[in-house]
Amino acid sequence: MDHSLTDRPALLRNRARAMTAPALFLHEEAADEIKDRLGMVNKSFTRPAVVSGFPGAWQNWFPDAVCVADEETLPLEEGTHDLVIHAMCLHWANDPVGQLIQARRALKPDGLFLGVFFGGETLHELRASLAQAEVDLMGGLSPRVAPMGEIRDLGALLQRAGFTLPVADYLPLKASYESPLHLMRELRAMGETSALAARPRHATRRTVMMRACELYTETFATPDGRVPATFDLMVLTGWSPDASQPQPLRPGSATARLADALGTEESSLKD
Repeated sequence: MDHSLTDRPALLRNRARAMTAPALFLHEEAADEIKDRLGMVNKSFTRPAVVSGFPGAWQNWFPDAVCVADEETLPLEEGTHDLVIHAMCLHWANDPVGQLIQARRALKPDGLFLGVFFGGETLHELRASLAQAEVDLMGGLSPRVAPMGEIRDLGALLQRAGFTLPVADYLPLKASYESPLHLMRELRAMGETSALAARPRHATRRTVMMRACELYTETFATPDGRVPATFDLMVLTGWSPDASQPQPLRPGSATARLADALGTEESSLKD
């Protein structure tokens, strides 16, 4: 039985349709965030690679990088790159840990991995409104929006993939739209409409969509009548292992007492 989360052919169709009039401003925000973070790393990179669902766009932002599509088997040569950026597509991966492992294998020792993708509270307003509309009118729920990774789980993914010094954090962003329908049209232009393998294969009923728009506006609209949309960009940072990196001390190898460092008295615990 196929347990894939994402219908890959549908995802590729969504992206191809988006490229007729793309709205990739969030990709641009992600690229700027990555450049800012790279500027804080005391290291220069000469063999970067970018993995993206829109490699042509990312090539413009990182012209010196090898830009490849986020295929299930990444077209990256092992041990070749000193920087791998996984750009705005890990949330659609059927095997996210597998993608991270492949990225690590493409890195040289002490190479840097940076991943950015949607997670957390992304589109929580739309998700809540669609769910309530379906419950109200259909008596049940259908899978329509991809599940979003939570920050507390993401560092563990880096460790499972074999990265050292793993860090997971996020960049919260808010966008504002004239109406929920304008947001949905923009998601289409981002290539971010549903490609879930378990999604309904029929068009959403007009009554459900209209009810979702009503709920969205009633619940979330700002005083000027516009509706907000949340986009949390999750950012993963890790390094490929190398002997030059800081290593954790062995348990019991400390040479100073914590109580002395804190200037407190040490007392024994009762049995």
